[in-house]
Amino acid sequence: MLTSVELCAGAGGQALGLEHAGFAHTALVEIDKHCCNTLRHNRPNWNVIEQDLRLFKDDAAAYRGMDLLAGGLPCPPFSIAGKQLGEKDERNLFNDAIDIIDAARPRAVMIENVRGFLGAVFHDYRERLKTQLDKLGYKTDWRLLNASDFGVPQLRPRVVIVAVEHRRAEHFDWPEPNPHNPPTVGETLHDLMAAGGWPGARSWADKADEIAPTIVGGSKKHGGPDLGPTRARAAWATLGVEGRTVAPEPPDPFHQGMPRLTVPMVARIQGFPDDWHFTGAKTNAYRQVGNAFPPPVAQAVSTQIAKVLRKRVLRAVSG
Repeated sequence: MLTSVELCAGAGGQALGLEHAGFAHTALVEIDKHCCNTLRHNRPNWNVIEQDLRLFKDDAAAYRGMDLLAGGLPCPPFSIAGKQLGEKDERNLFNDAIDIIDAARPRAVMIENVRGFLGAVFHDYRERLKTQLDKLGYKTDWRLLNASDFGVPQLRPRVVIVAVEHRRAEHFDWPEPNPHNPPTVGETLHDLMAAGGWPGARSWADKADEIAPTIVGGSKKHGGPDLGPTRARAAWATLGVEGRTVAPEPPDPFHQGMPRLTVPMVARIQGFPDDWHFTGAKTNAYRQVGNAFPPPVAQAVSTQIAKVLRKRVLRAVSG
């Protein structure tokens, strides 16, 4: 069994993808108590460490030799929706992740972040990270992947950074996109929209015939659960969805007008299985979903990493 440690694990999107790819989690580090509660609720056997990543650095050497170090480092330093301060942003944890990699020396690294990480303004920073990882013994590559290419019914571009030990880096290949389009919002959510007895569910599903715009997780400091700023809500309206708030329940038999999404609906659009339960109040649960890395994308990339790691193990045994 391949082993992994995950940094900034969130509510389990990447962790689920790694699990499906055959990785056993040695530890999952997450500072948000609501996310930790969700992880523990769904996988009581996982070693969830509720701790600041900067403090975990002191313990990283205890996990030396793991197969994969994965993580979804904070996105605001690189998001085009923010000031794009990059390494100058106090929320930037890339340098701390490098320290952990140095201490733990995993066989491979997988980190996801926002599309803004690939902006021209961060060119020198990306190259410096690549140089740092090269000195630690890794060949690094990154790619912009869209969740809709891996069966997720959502337009969600994310940057994935993969670093593999030099001696086996040549064997890593990025996953191939699915040969067919993902299901539409209507196809994805019809049964959940109809669950409360709403007679308009079928008609709504037929008209919601595109994939979803990017789910926005929102800030811990501002606002409640909604589907994003004005432009995003307008995009949802074209699919017949009211995006100003998230509903506690699916529409009832007497519902009029555009329906709202529930947390389970948003989770399904994000690629989570229906049996993954998000704990806490509606606002906290929605933010956990909205900030997650879609499990199918994490699974696709980590499956490719697993192939490289297993190939190395087999060669070591046969030699």
